[in-house]
Amino acid sequence: MKLQQLRYIWEVAHHDLNVSATAQSLYTSQPGISKQIRLLEDELGVEIFARSGKHLTHVTPAGEVILKTAGEVLRKVESIKQAAQEYSNEKKGALSIATTHTQARYALPATIKSFMQRYPDVSLHMHQGTPMQISEMAADGTVDFAIATEALELFSDLIMMPCYRWNRCILVPRDHPLTQLSELTLEAVAAHPIVTYVFGFTGRSKLDEAFVEQGLEPRVVFTAADADVIKTYVRLGLGIGIVAAMAYDKDKDSDLVALDASHLFASSVTRIGCRRGTFLRGYMYEFIEDFAPHLTREVVQEAFAQHSKAELEELFSQMKLPVY
Repeated sequence: MKLQQLRYIWEVAHHDLNVSATAQSLYTSQPGISKQIRLLEDELGVEIFARSGKHLTHVTPAGEVILKTAGEVLRKVESIKQAAQEYSNEKKGALSIATTHTQARYALPATIKSFMQRYPDVSLHMHQGTPMQISEMAADGTVDFAIATEALELFSDLIMMPCYRWNRCILVPRDHPLTQLSELTLEAVAAHPIVTYVFGFTGRSKLDEAFVEQGLEPRVVFTAADADVIKTYVRLGLGIGIVAAMAYDKDKDSDLVALDASHLFASSVTRIGCRRGTFLRGYMYEFIEDFAPHLTREVVQEAFAQHSKAELEELFSQMKLPVY
């Protein structure tokens, strides 16, 4: 069994069983990958991939188990490389982050700019997706960090650390009736068509919970993953927008009014998560602390030492988070 063979089966499984695409991504030949997979299967005495002719159709039950272990081996190998790089050149390497549009557009720019100025030889890669996709990328080692509000808690292999709390605002045109109210209520909001985030994005669950608790049925007429898209359709008169307060820019969105909704919806917590057992290089600790100053190297190391979700929650339960 060779490490190269484990990498080939892992990459094929993550390229939708497309050997040609895998070969292109690894800068090698398709026949070479196919041969090595067959050699590994012959050695193990089981099929990892089922086939129809020359095409791979699905991962076999045995293959599922083998791939899971192969992923763990490859991550350990990567940790060894990271450890060696930390001592050979602590300011050179790579950092990959998966996050949502809201975090990438409004929360991360200052941190990323500062980080890149201090570490010009660290290549930084950002992946955007749904919270579930983001969590999966962190859980399987595709990225170093996942930054999101939803879905991270679904993955037990992730160490999740709270970064900040944030509230929502209601976006309306300047002449909208809601701007005339002395006190904004959930009933008043529910009386208008609503434009907001797709379910599963950016704390959407807290929004839905608030309406359910009051026995209200909001008319959500349009959803999007991108706050800027939501603002566009508010401007078109499709409905009132409900977005993260940080997504409102006083200068760029001067044609809209942001009404505080912090008393209507429970605040949400954005977290940064990474896979348990990940070797964190010095610059990775710095990135985390830049983004969330209370998450110092010592706190992060203590979080990694916890053995359960309950212990993690206890560690952070008394920590006062910044609010945006």
